[in-house]
Amino acid sequence: MKVIGAGFGRTGTSSLKAALERLGLGPCYHMTELFGHPAHADFWARAAKGDSVEWPEILRNYESAVDWPVCSFYKELMAEYPEAKVVLTVRGAEAWHESVRTTIHEISTPGPGSLPMRLVGMFAPHIKKTVRMVDELIWRGTFDGRFEEREYAIEVFERHVREVKKRVPSERLLVFDVKEGWEPLCDFLGAETPDEPFPRLNDARTFRRVILAGHVAAIAAPISLVLIASFIVRRMSRRG
Repeated sequence: MKVIGAGFGRTGTSSLKAALERLGLGPCYHMTELFGHPAHADFWARAAKGDSVEWPEILRNYESAVDWPVCSFYKELMAEYPEAKVVLTVRGAEAWHESVRTTIHEISTPGPGSLPMRLVGMFAPHIKKTVRMVDELIWRGTFDGRFEEREYAIEVFERHVREVKKRVPSERLLVFDVKEGWEPLCDFLGAETPDEPFPRLNDARTFRRVILAGHVAAIAAPISLVLIASFIVRRMSRRG
């Protein structure tokens, strides 16, 4: 592990992941890895409870790690990987809260926005585990069940930024806004600057389009199942 991301989700972590991998510091662990590795949800749930865990169990094949749930354990990971550098992604607190509220919070908490995730969970039990872990670690753990209280959530966000700046030695830390592009990141990592635009991935508008597509799929899927079932029943009736 060479780079640990200490920034909360929706601070440009998807763009940072792509940038680190472009610089040869991949694969990079990100929340999205959970959907391809169901057993990881149990690991992070144990870590969230304070149980003893062996970090190489899930991170041995990764050169870097960003986003939730990694950022919640940046201190433990710094101790496990003492040579790793830390990148704290930041953005305006109000814009951050609105982005989280209309994206990951919407799809992972009870309400209309979580319909696609709940539908998928009916056929993929590990998705339920991931959603439950996110709720316990982030919404109930980090934000004490008060994320929807805007001022409280922003204070948690800003307190986290202050804490990281205080705890991580300056020579080991980069406070980074992805809008700054390649230069500060490459200078910090001692890497050559790529001759291409810095990645700009997973903005809130794109995320919301994905949510909308999920709603359409969630509505269409039960209808499709009914139609298929009706067709099978009719065919069997004719055969009888």
